[in-house]
Amino acid sequence: MDPLSPAYPVHMQLEAYNARDMDAFMMWWASDCQYHVFPDQLVANGAGEIRERHVGRFKEPNLYGKLLSRIVSGNTVVDHETVTRTFPEGPGEVDVICIYEVVEGKIAKAWFKLGTVRLHH
Repeated sequence: MDPLSPAYPVHMQLEAYNARDMDAFMMWWASDCQYHVFPDQLVANGAGEIRERHVGRFKEPNLYGKLLSRIVSGNTVVDHETVTRTFPEGPGEVDVICIYEVVEGKIAKAWFKLGTVRLHH
């Protein structure tokens, strides 16, 4: 993958997410990045809040984001993933549309649209 492509930081942060490597994950987010629940609910403002949001998540033993498809248009990257997690109700998975705005090799803004959680029985 071309390191100059807007998809590169998105790809690298997903690999770090799946490895539960907080430092590697955070290196791809701009210091003033914004993290939204689609369409416009700001849930983390700045790298510190994004890190804090993922501390507990990275402790989940089954955490994994499976990339299903990716579209790149200009500096926007849209991923469709199935994310396996341990939800408060138990282990399961959820389909997620992830929209990333990449500026100067870092994720500047991100929006996440979650589908319906499917619990594993």
